[in-house]
Amino acid sequence: QVQLVESGGGLVQPGGSLRLSCAASGSIFMINSMYWYRQAPGKQRELVAVITSGGSTNYADSVKGRFTISRDNGKNTVYLQMNSLKPEDTAVYYCKADIRSYGSTWYSAYWGQGTQVTVSS
Repeated sequence: QVQLVESGGGLVQPGGSLRLSCAASGSIFMINSMYWYRQAPGKQRELVAVITSGGSTNYADSVKGRFTISRDNGKNTVYLQMNSLKPEDTAVYYCKADIRSYGSTWYSAYWGQGTQVTVSS
């Protein structure tokens, strides 16, 4: 089975930076798009950023210009560089990847376990 493991979350002051990582492992044949979502308490889960297999990116308006999504296909890893962090960015961040496993003929969505990001002074 495929697993996505996230790392890099933590406590940071307003204006600070963090880089989240999400590494996929298991019987992976191909990875298509990769995503970062976040969910604050009492709020809906929202899409933060997406990167396609071709490297095209898109961002939520609330993070545009501050966050950068990237991927390393050799490591099956997606990153989220977060700069100029605000208290409003506080949330649990989840990665997602569309993955085709060995022995499968279709892509399935896999989710990471989530990592807490807290922006506070």
